[in-house]
Amino acid sequence: MGTALVGSLESGIIFALMALGVYLTFRILDFPDLTVDGSFTTGGALAATMIASGYQPLLATVAAMLLGCLTGSLTGILHTKGKINALLSGILSMIALYSINLRIMGKANVPLLGEETLFTQIAGWSEELFSFGEHFSIVVAMAIIVLIGKWALNWFLDTEIGLAMRATGDNEKMIRSFSANTDHTKILGLSLSNGLVALSGALIAQYQGFADVSMGIGMIIIGLASVIIGEAIFGHSTIRRATLAVIGGAIVYRIIVALSLRVGLDPSDMKLVTALIVMGALISPRLIESWKEKRERAKFLTSAGESTADAVRGDHHVKG
Repeated sequence: MGTALVGSLESGIIFALMALGVYLTFRILDFPDLTVDGSFTTGGALAATMIASGYQPLLATVAAMLLGCLTGSLTGILHTKGKINALLSGILSMIALYSINLRIMGKANVPLLGEETLFTQIAGWSEELFSFGEHFSIVVAMAIIVLIGKWALNWFLDTEIGLAMRATGDNEKMIRSFSANTDHTKILGLSLSNGLVALSGALIAQYQGFADVSMGIGMIIIGLASVIIGEAIFGHSTIRRATLAVIGGAIVYRIIVALSLRVGLDPSDMKLVTALIVMGALISPRLIESWKEKRERAKFLTSAGESTADAVRGDHHVKG
């Protein structure tokens, strides 16, 4: 059980990068970007192929992130310049990326068994310098990477262009009246988002030891589940709190999946579990709010009834 939880923590931290990318499009830009399912695989495919071809893992990871940025910008161009519906532009990019990913890998699966990856390097460095265990060193290293990504995203969203991006998601017509180019902010936002997603895919491929052409299927749902769970548990009153909540949501989601497997569910049931988690996270805040309103209303009616009864008793006493 302890090993499963550690594994969930490791994968949850890596998936947090993907969740931050989803948060950037769905919450900041208010853009339903389905490119995620394709760009996640793109990151894993390019990183695994380059590592298997003898390239340095860090170079392969950075290249995967840059290619992810390119895929996101193409989706943005389809939407802004091609005037294609936001949902459809993401679907078109996702479909196109399936074939592109197969071209990158040359086959449906690229194994990394015996290859040097970022994780084997991190484990080796930590063993030499600090005598840390492999799992502990991976958790610490990935936590540092994710926190750097969170800090960079927070900093960017507080810059002038970041504020314009936030305004684009809130009220596009209003920000256009101030002569802001919303097309550029959308393209940039989608590029950054899919860059984070591809980076997560590259790290996941190295973590699990292979890249598969279908590894990105359902990633958009996992990202949304992480965002929704994090916001429901930790709140989202500020950007800094929201990005931290997204990271926490990704970790909580992976722990829930691990516990679901421990109680006897099959791996094939995980998509159903994910859907139920998202539905529960969406419905529960409304149910809690409705319950609170009913409770407050009942208290008000009770106090009003008691006040009326006291007034009636006082009136009878005066008459008597």
